[in-house]
Amino acid sequence: MSIGAVLAFLRDDFPEVTISKIRFLEAEGLVEPRRTPSGYRKFSPADVERLAYVLRMQRDHYLPLRVIREHLDAIERGEAPPALPAPEARPGPLEEADRELVAGTDAASGVRLGRAELLAAAEAGEGELSEWESYGLVAPGADGGYDGEALQVARLVAELGRYGLEPRHLRAMKAAADREVALVDQIVAPLRRHRNPQTRAHAEATARELATLSVRLHAAMVQAGLRTKS
Repeated sequence: MSIGAVLAFLRDDFPEVTISKIRFLEAEGLVEPRRTPSGYRKFSPADVERLAYVLRMQRDHYLPLRVIREHLDAIERGEAPPALPAPEARPGPLEEADRELVAGTDAASGVRLGRAELLAAAEAGEGELSEWESYGLVAPGADGGYDGEALQVARLVAELGRYGLEPRHLRAMKAAADREVALVDQIVAPLRRHRNPQTRAHAEATARELATLSVRLHAAMVQAGLRTKS
């Protein structure tokens, strides 16, 4: 089957799939279609079955591609794939937001990574990081290193990329985050300039609380929006 025929076949069950997504999954090594002498992709029934499996695991179980690859490797060896998480065990957007906030706080504590270390931790390539930086999604510090928050952003951007979301798609998120930062700073800036150390400490605590509320509000709005689509 050609890639266009595969797309038409899969869209019955996966209407969100695109040719770009199929090519992305190929680039990630999840499927390896045969190439004709002129370079056209030719997908076998087994290739299409693998693609459907990957898309189903992403849609129904929210599994990252790394885990799905482990499932496929186990199936190829004739073994049973790892157990799938129960649907009720999957966290919703609010729970995910809380988890990411905690992870971000833990990750930011004293972490300093070089470029190669960040790439390894985010499971990304040099080209991907350069593109993230060109869009302002990830930025090194003055010393050229990366802190824990940059690592968290890089991991999330990489994970979104495995679903076909490119850095250009994330510019709106970056712009919204910048606006929220400006809003929080507007509130706490007078406290930060205060001579009293306790007042300045209160400013930092207030900034963290406002950031938490902002992220939770965003997650709640996403959750509400998704509910209206179901």
